[in-house]
Amino acid sequence: MVDMKLLSFRGGTHPPSKKHFTEGKAVEKAAVPPIVSIPLQQHIGAPCEAIVKPGDRVKMGQKIGQPKGFVSAPVHASVSGIVKSIQPVPSATGGQVLAVVIENDGLDTLYDSITPRDIDSLTPEELKTLILESGIVGMGGATFPTHVKLSPSPEKKIDTVILNGAECEPYLTADHRLMLEQPHEIIYGLKAIMKVLGVTKGFIGIEDNKPDAIQSMRKAAEGEGNIQIKALKTKYPQGAEKQLIEAITKRQVPSGKLPMDVGVVVNNVGTAAAIAKAIKTGIPLIERIVTVAGGAVKEPKNLLVRIGTSFKDVIEQCGGFKEEPAKVISGGPMMGLAQYTLDVPVTKGTSGILLLTHQEAEVPPVQPCIRCGKCIGVCPIHLVPLNISAFALNEDFDNAEKAHALDCIECGSCSYICPAKRPLLQSIRMAKRAIIANRKK
Repeated sequence: MVDMKLLSFRGGTHPPSKKHFTEGKAVEKAAVPPIVSIPLQQHIGAPCEAIVKPGDRVKMGQKIGQPKGFVSAPVHASVSGIVKSIQPVPSATGGQVLAVVIENDGLDTLYDSITPRDIDSLTPEELKTLILESGIVGMGGATFPTHVKLSPSPEKKIDTVILNGAECEPYLTADHRLMLEQPHEIIYGLKAIMKVLGVTKGFIGIEDNKPDAIQSMRKAAEGEGNIQIKALKTKYPQGAEKQLIEAITKRQVPSGKLPMDVGVVVNNVGTAAAIAKAIKTGIPLIERIVTVAGGAVKEPKNLLVRIGTSFKDVIEQCGGFKEEPAKVISGGPMMGLAQYTLDVPVTKGTSGILLLTHQEAEVPPVQPCIRCGKCIGVCPIHLVPLNISAFALNEDFDNAEKAHALDCIECGSCSYICPAKRPLLQSIRMAKRAIIANRKK
């Protein structure tokens, strides 16, 4: 079923999409590098503990990192070969992270216990265990462990599952291509999620700047009476969980609450496809689609990349630099993070690698706030970013907390729209970290 009425939310903004670099480019399989560095933390929550040691021979799909908490997800070898070391490597989120470094033997020998299954042969609990053991996390960039989302407490009655196909970040087209090239896998994964939760109502939300994806998913959903394709207005951040829920169901997630508090579970279309692959092939999450784009790369591409491949190796497969980039970003330009090295490995959450020219990355000098209120008008959470930012810059974190800094989804709409180019998002992020640190004391 399909409803072509455009849905949306209040607030948001319209940055240039910049998707022309790669939206017409089919996904290519990236060459597998001779060395992969697989971080033991690629998800929100507790890091994994290495269960291999240097000198061990491992097979592709073998578990190499065991979760140490419920909010965590196992990590698997993306190649077969020899474990060379377990050492810190640069992290896309800053600092360093412990990783298992594997020398690829080029054989891609599958781990012995990998077995194809199907939805009908698995109970909801078995499906959830399979999703956990496959290391599946949110593929939109947030990397929240999927099995946790599929484990609501009994008092939270889930009646709706939404797949996020909005991909509202500029430049990124990984989800767009996935919806064009593997629509049936997305539907299969959605049905698995719905079975785990015992839900009979599923939606896939797609922005209307992807009419081909809407058509592709509509065709794949033919005959699925309990799955609807919802066309969304193209507006940033349409793909944020709370905004997606508001647009599709008209339910609002209260401050400090989660989607499951209003009966909804949201996953990315990439997550659904990863679940489908894990069920159908038995292979855990060891690769993902990465958009490589921006004016500084010779040949922008959508690549299917093994986890642990360095940004440098990925960029080389796109012909390298057309010019020296002013900025390299992991993710999209609104919520992504600038990188200081190309030795960062691709993880489960690497949706894009952007190589921006000086013109693309240029930001005018910061000016004093002119109290225009534009940041208030675009905030999808209806906060007052200029006030929270002012508190943060004065290190007044108590008042920042009272102004609901923790409700900020860090979409960057305020910084984008600000005519004075104030560091609104950056300062609010700082405040959030300080508030959380103070709470832990």
